[in-house]
Amino acid sequence: MPCFSCGARQTDPVRGASPWKRGVRRQVQVLICPDCQRVHDLDLDTCSSCGSIALICRLGEVECRSCGAVRLAERPQADPERPDGLADEVAAALDRVLGRFSPA
Repeated sequence: MPCFSCGARQTDPVRGASPWKRGVRRQVQVLICPDCQRVHDLDLDTCSSCGSIALICRLGEVECRSCGAVRLAERPQADPERPDGLADEVAAALDRVLGRFSPA
């Protein structure tokens, strides 16, 4: 999975923890490369309890890694420009490849 912001691909890490971070943007889990982590306005979702951006999305839930709050992930609104039946993952991949990043 590439960086959601710049599209950089993750490479095999050197020993130790990966410098890439996870985040949630518009109810979808994304990866953030080390270069983009330096940008302060990544438009990531925040925890409604503590305001942290340390969120993970799994099995229809969004969990805050800071305070442990869990909420149901909302279903994304249908995109009128996207053909019906196109999987969200495929549409997201096409948007990244074609450089189409829709505003929040």
